[in-house]
Amino acid sequence: MTNLKKLPAVFYATPSSNEPVREWLKKLDAESRRIVGEDLATAEFGWPLGMPLCRDMGKGLYEIRSHITHSRIARVLFAPIAGEMVLLHGFIKKTQKIPQPDLDLARNRMKEYLS
Repeated sequence: MTNLKKLPAVFYATPSSNEPVREWLKKLDAESRRIVGEDLATAEFGWPLGMPLCRDMGKGLYEIRSHITHSRIARVLFAPIAGEMVLLHGFIKKTQKIPQPDLDLARNRMKEYLS
């Protein structure tokens, strides 16, 4: 059977082999983790997708938008690189706009991944 994923997800790994998004996901409660996982799978199989699930953040960066338990909003920032969805940064959104430090962190990880 062929892989039907149009953009399979891979975890960004730091030089010391940590996978920040995987570690962040493990800290979420089981139901929130399931919701984020389903949203990631929807993007993997349906890429390219737009709102309300995915949004282009510019400069090759995209977000997956998940509504998780306790009325919280989770974001996973990723970059489509070489046919893969590289998961760069995950966080719980607490403000209307995505904080600049979160965007900067994801963009720095993307540059590091590409180098």
